[in-house]
Amino acid sequence: MSVLTVENLSFQNFGPFNFSIEKSECIGITGASGAGKTLLLRAISDMDTHSGKILLNGIVSSEIPAPEWRTKVALLPAESAWWHETVGEHIKDIDHEWLKALSFDSSVINWHVSRLSTGERQRLSLLRLLSNKPDVLLLDEPTANLDAERTLQVENFIESYKSENRASIIWVGHNLEQLKKVSDQRYIIEKGSFKKREGASL
Repeated sequence: MSVLTVENLSFQNFGPFNFSIEKSECIGITGASGAGKTLLLRAISDMDTHSGKILLNGIVSSEIPAPEWRTKVALLPAESAWWHETVGEHIKDIDHEWLKALSFDSSVINWHVSRLSTGERQRLSLLRLLSNKPDVLLLDEPTANLDAERTLQVENFIESYKSENRASIIWVGHNLEQLKKVSDQRYIIEKGSFKKREGASL
């Protein structure tokens, strides 16, 4: 049984989309700006209105309370929201090994959000997302604002989480070389349609 199954998913003028993801599998998705990539992730996370069916381990999303669904099928947006004053107020049970893996130390929990750079926010928002131990990660350009060193760091961190937790991932991005590196299957959204790219092509 697939972890996540998407059947005839449509939203706004996009779709239908049909695909499934197994445990420890990463699907890469690309497409031009405005193609519907972010909207697809928002639909899957039940953030936006949509039609069709989404199942997690065989259970339809409508049978799972929305807050629980969004914890299990977790969206990392391109720009994360921060609503408390300090980092520590946003993250429960911070794993200090995770902090170290992303080049932070324990003092970060006392940092004011206002002092964070865009890249620091991006890495900490990933840590915040994974602290809930989701089964499925919906990643919208997770390394877009990072330099080469930090990009590799985040790629390795996500790979480690995937392996240790047998998590499934949908990774949206414009960097085609990166998608070939991190994903097992690749798709491109063109003119509202969803096309699979076989082998190494994209």
